[in-house]
This record gives sequence, C-alpha cells and structure tokens, in this order.
Amino acid sequence: MKEVKTEFLSLGDAFSLQNAPEFGQVTLAYETYGKLSPSGDNAILLFHALSGSQHAAGSNRSVQGVGSLWNDECHTGWWNGFVGPGKALDTRRFFIICANYIGGCYGSTGPGSLNPDTKRPYGGSFPWITANDIVDSQICLLDHLGIKKLHAVVGSSLGGMLALNLSVRYPDRVRIVIPIAAGSSVTILQRIHNFEQICAIEKDPNFKGGDYYDGPLPVKGLSLARMISHKTFVSLWTLARRARREMVDSPGGPNGYRLTHPVESYMLHQARKFVKRFDANTYLRIMDLWQNFNLVKDAKARNLSTLFNRCRQQHFLVFSIDSDVCFYPEEQEDLVRALEKSRAPCQHITVHSEKGHDAFLLEPGLFTPHLVYTLQGRW
Repeated sequence: MKEVKTEFLSLGDAFSLQNAPEFGQVTLAYETYGKLSPSGDNAILLFHALSGSQHAAGSNRSVQGVGSLWNDECHTGWWNGFVGPGKALDTRRFFIICANYIGGCYGSTGPGSLNPDTKRPYGGSFPWITANDIVDSQICLLDHLGIKKLHAVVGSSLGGMLALNLSVRYPDRVRIVIPIAAGSSVTILQRIHNFEQICAIEKDPNFKGGDYYDGPLPVKGLSLARMISHKTFVSLWTLARRARREMVDSPGGPNGYRLTHPVESYMLHQARKFVKRFDANTYLRIMDLWQNFNLVKDAKARNLSTLFNRCRQQHFLVFSIDSDVCFYPEEQEDLVRALEKSRAPCQHITVHSEKGHDAFLLEPGLFTPHLVYTLQGRW
C-alpha cells in the first residue's frame, strides 16, 4: 500500500469564519493523490463524512499534532477501495484532494488546537462552524493549488451535502457533482438523532462545557453518541449479522447492566473503538453544522428549485442506497426532482445493498462502474 503524507495550509487573512470573523488564521490538513495536469483540469475534490479525515487513500501512520487519536483505525485511507490506480477515482488520470474540516481533530484547526493567546486548547470556546466555512476554506485550498475549476466534486453522507453547497455557491468552479447517500436538507428524523447525540455528550459530567483536555475525557457521552448514530449507518440485517460475528467479551454495560444479547456487546465494542480515535468537541461542531445546514439560505436563493438554475452547466450523478436509514432514498428523489425542475443535467442511480448507509464505504464494486462512466464524461 502506498505511503502518503498529510500536508498543511495556513489560510490567510482573506478567510474568516462566519460566526467568528475575528478568530484569526486557521490551518487545513489535507492530502493529495495523483498528479495535477499542466492545465489543472483533472482535479477532484473529495468531502469526507462526519467522522472521516483527510486521509482517503493509501497508508499514513502518523499525522503531526494529532497524537493518540491517529491510531490503527486511521492508518488506512477511509476510501482506499475507491481512490488509486485503476480504481473509481483513478489516480493515473485524476488529481484527488481531500481535506480535514475546520473544527476537526485530525490536523486542521479545531477545539483541541492550542489557542495562541492562552497556550491551552480552545476547548468550548472554539467557534461553531458552518457548511459555508468548510466549503469556503476548501476553495482557498483549491486556489493555493492553482485549480480554477474542478473536474468533479464528490461527497458521501454529510460530505455529499457539502458537495451540493459547493455546486450551488461556486457553480463556475466545478463540472461534475456527485453526492452519494446524501440529501439537500435536514430531515426531522436526522434532527432527532443528532439532538440525541448532542445531549449525550453535553450531559457527560466530564464534558465541562468542552474544557476537558486536562482531565478525564467525556468518553461515556461520546460512546453513547456513537451508538445512537451507528444504528443508522447499517441495516438491521447487517447489524444482527455483525453482532453474531463480532461478539466480544465485556465486563458489562453501563452501571453494571448485564448484557443479554450479542448486539449489545457489538454496539459497546463499536463505541469503545470510536472514542479512542475521535474528539467530542469536534463531534459537536460537526453535529451543529449538520443541524444548521440550509442549502437555500446558504446560497442566498429563493427556493430549492430556482437554486439549481445556476447549475445547468454542471452534470449531477446522484446515488441512493436502497437500505439506507440515515439518508433515506426519498431524500435523493427530492433532490433529483429539484434538479430536473431546474433543467440541471442529472442521473440518479440506486445501489442495491444489504449494508445500509455504510455501503458507500464497504462496497466499491457497486459504485465504481457508474463513477468511472460519469467521470469520463460519458452520459
């Protein structure tokens, strides 16, 4: 597996956060794969999902400043089955860029970063981040790399929502837009699930308003948040199957509850793995971004239909997963109807999988033919 290295870009004074214009300079951690063409027309920007990172492909065993969060779970790129020579995002042909979001915990400036004024982590004082902040910062990265127009932007889950944000706010900066298992708005069910996760973290006694870095971490709250979210990432069939296969010994559940079923053990196991590689403050920042996602408002449009009028020179490939219970297929159907009403070129593919939302991570074979076809401009 090819070794890759995270790079860092300090954004200049031209960039400011929506909710904290005076915050100061921020740094983006990013990785690239393949080579940029002399004309700069072969670049693909990849947005990661909620708990992803800049490390999309290859092997990266350490990232400067990240510490113990960069553990074995992070060493192999999260989309390694999709990015590389001869794969869906073919690095022999394309130049792939992926950046960790502002507010993240994998090298970009976030709550765990040191405040230069106090020499302590920002913690709870770190600003709340918006979708526009994420996209605008990555436009700055594209400018730094000399990329005037992307061949494509690709994003899965929350990353797909950010890909849509870029498409409508910077329509002249991208040719092909590929949201995978994503939506154009926040559903009521998503709001409820997200709110449950926010409450789980904030009610952990160790959370302390986000200023916990010099003491016990809010692992119970973050563990519970992960269990709440995990049940939406996989189908019930897959969850039951994995639980039988991945049953682990456990001293018991919270407060001495005696585990009575392998699925309980499995959920605890997933949560305990997760808290070793992710930060609770970052989780809250991304949850808040999701809860406040508003494509129409962020793009200063009147409604969803007229919003996509500006995208008629783009081509959209919208993916649904039939067993997805995080972003139900109905959400992509609503998006496609809005695109069609605006006469924005669009293709809609439904992937049939038993693995639920996580199929976009686990089953490259189901997506690759369609990605290759579209990225080659054959529609």
